[in-house]
Amino acid sequence: MKLSVIIPAHNPHAGRLRRTLAGLRGQTLPAADWECLLVDNASTPAIDASAFADTVPAGLRVVREPVPGLTHARSRGFTEARGEFAVLVDEDNVIDSGYLAAVLDLFTANPHVGVLGGKSLPEFEIPPPRWAEQFFGLLALRDLGETPLISTGLCPAGVVHNEYPAFAPIGAGMAIRRAAWEAWLHSPTRAHFTDRCGDELTSGGDNDIVLCAMASAWEVGYFPELTLTHLIPDRRLQPAYLARLNRGIAKSWVQVLHRHNANPWPAILPWTVPLRQLKAWFSYRAWAGSAAYIRWQGACGHFEGRSLLEP
Repeated sequence: MKLSVIIPAHNPHAGRLRRTLAGLRGQTLPAADWECLLVDNASTPAIDASAFADTVPAGLRVVREPVPGLTHARSRGFTEARGEFAVLVDEDNVIDSGYLAAVLDLFTANPHVGVLGGKSLPEFEIPPPRWAEQFFGLLALRDLGETPLISTGLCPAGVVHNEYPAFAPIGAGMAIRRAAWEAWLHSPTRAHFTDRCGDELTSGGDNDIVLCAMASAWEVGYFPELTLTHLIPDRRLQPAYLARLNRGIAKSWVQVLHRHNANPWPAILPWTVPLRQLKAWFSYRAWAGSAAYIRWQGACGHFEGRSLLEP
C-alpha cells in the first residue's frame, strides 16, 4: 500500500461528499496502490457508506472517531492508515484525476519535503459578492501561480522567531509522509488544538502539522500540478459566517505560532481585550459594511488569542 486518502467527516452534506468520493473514484493511480479512509467523526446519524455505493472508490473503509474535532478525526485517520504517504481530503474537495499519482511522483522527486500541497480553486453555489474576494483565504482557497515553492527550514539567520512559510500547505489536499505525520502524532502541541469542532470555527491544526514536520527537519512545499476544486455553499459567503470564521482563525493563529516559537506578538493582559476591541471598532470602521465588520472580528480574535498566551 503506497498511499492512504483520509477524509474527516462530521455530519457531511450528502451531495458534496458524493462528489468528493466520485473524484477519488476517478483517480489514475491504480486502485491497488492506495486506500481511502472515511473517518466518521461523531456524525449523527452515523455515516452509511452504502448510501454512496455508486460513487465510492475501491478500498473504501469507514472508521469511527467518537470524540468530536478535526484533530481527533485526523489522528484516527493517520493511526489507521497503511500507506507510506497520506492525502487529507475534506468532505467538500474534488481532487483532479491525476492528484494521487502526482503526489507520489513529487515525494519521490523531493525526498527532503515532508508535506506538500497545491491549488484549491472554488466552485461557488452562488456568485460571491465582490467584497468577499478578500476573504477567500479564510475559505481555504488559493492559487499561488505556476512556480513550485519549497521552504528552507525554520529560524532563518538573524531571525529570533521561527518563520511560518506563507505558501505552506493548507489542510485541503495536504499530502504528508508517514515520518512527518508520526512527528505530529507524538508532538505535545497536538493536544492543544482540536481545530474545527461542531459549530466552532477555530483552526490551527493545519499550521500545527506543518510546524511539527519542519521541527523534525522536513521541508514543506507548494506544487501547482496539485489542483482540487473546493465546493463552497451559499452559507459560507454570508457576512455572519465569515465574521465568526475570521475571529476563530485569528485567535488560534496566534496560539499555534506561540507554541512553535513563531509568534511575533507579545502577550497582553485579558482585562485590556475589551478596550482594544473597542478601539479597533473605530479604527476598522466596523459599521461601514460587511467587509469592515469581518476585518474587525479578525482583530477581536487576534486580541483574544494574545490574551491567552502563556508567559
